[in-house]
Amino acid sequence: MNSNLNYFNFKKFKDKYLLTNDLGNFIFLSEDEFPKVYMENYEEGDELYKKLAKEYFIVDGNKDSFVDNASELLKRHKTCLFDGTQLHIFVLTTNCNQSCVYCQATASLGNNLNKMMNKETAKRAVDIAMQSSSQSLSFEFQGGEPLLNFETIRYILEYSLEKNKKINKEIGFNLVSNLILMNDDMIEFFIDNNVNIATSIDGDEYVHDKNRPYGTTSSFKIVKEKIDKINKLYKERGKDLKVQAIQTTTRFSLNRWKEIIDTYVQLGMDTLFIRPLTPLGNSKDRWNEIGYTPEEFLDFYKKCCNYIKELNSKGEAIKEGHYTIFLSKILKTEYINYMELRSPCGGTIGQMAYNYDGNIFTCDEGRMLAERGDDSFKLGNVYKDDFSLLVNSRTCNALCIASCLEALPGCCDCVYSPYCGVCPVYNYDKTGSLFDQMPGNYKCRIYKGMLDIIFEDLL
Repeated sequence: MNSNLNYFNFKKFKDKYLLTNDLGNFIFLSEDEFPKVYMENYEEGDELYKKLAKEYFIVDGNKDSFVDNASELLKRHKTCLFDGTQLHIFVLTTNCNQSCVYCQATASLGNNLNKMMNKETAKRAVDIAMQSSSQSLSFEFQGGEPLLNFETIRYILEYSLEKNKKINKEIGFNLVSNLILMNDDMIEFFIDNNVNIATSIDGDEYVHDKNRPYGTTSSFKIVKEKIDKINKLYKERGKDLKVQAIQTTTRFSLNRWKEIIDTYVQLGMDTLFIRPLTPLGNSKDRWNEIGYTPEEFLDFYKKCCNYIKELNSKGEAIKEGHYTIFLSKILKTEYINYMELRSPCGGTIGQMAYNYDGNIFTCDEGRMLAERGDDSFKLGNVYKDDFSLLVNSRTCNALCIASCLEALPGCCDCVYSPYCGVCPVYNYDKTGSLFDQMPGNYKCRIYKGMLDIIFEDLL
């Protein structure tokens, strides 16, 4: 036998063994087959050999050819590293008209003019963003509540489109808003300029209003009305767009998985993005009230996935966001550049966040940490730095090193390493170090649990 085993990780799955390699390929082996692989007790040309060779678990034939072919597959698997910084988050203000129980940035209520991005700051932020090597850019308007600073949103969009006449990049615009302040003029502007609109729908009226209160008024009823209105206008204008939504899971959500999914179906949503809480900001301070264990979340998540599959079997076209992203990475049906699930993570090299005051951060999580007094993830400022200085900064280098799964203890030998990611901001806030000192933390257990559910479906 003239073959060698390629590096792989493995995990026992009921009566099977799951094997994955650095290319993102996977196979299931029976309890009889696995010892043969481990001991290299197979014959060239037999069925087991063919199965291993097809997915690059053994070096088949000429080693130079194997390396050439595998390197192309690895390059495809790591496409994100060749794309440059695509996502640029403009934090128009930290003022907000809501007081969500889990707000990570501790957004300030009211309308403090000192916490609004002005047009000069916005212009400089756009100038830096458009220096990115990526041909495809995504400009995302966030807050606080970004609609409190609508005129600067308008300015960013119009200025960037004018500037792009010379640069000729592909720019997509996204708004993340609670929609409460959305009026007819704003709707017309966003629809005319093909701006993707995303909001938060945490569930049915009970859960949503618990998580995202708005005085004595039901925020759910307001958002539902705005979604229906915007979607109706999209349809009338012949636009192939819909308002998208994300869901954040609190303790109030755990027993209402059916009501949450039914609400999304009733709103005409085709995707439900189930997000676990991240213990940052208010959610960290109020964890005993609104938080849960990874196991409690995963029980909720599995019930959601099972119910979605039941609805799919009845012809209802709805999917779960994390499940879709993971499955695309596993089956390689579509490349999805999701910043949290890549190695290294997307901080700086995949995304940047431009705060209202001109400070630039590795990511929105780094910016949120700064709102609580810690500037550790600050890259620079729009009035002092250019794009090259930001991506070559020590902060960027440290973030990349700390999130390269292939070199992290506990991650490098995990069967899910090709599909997963770590957040150095979360690690730093929890432990004081970019490197988590205890593999198997809250986020790790949640991602592993999600992947357990998906691979059980693939068995």
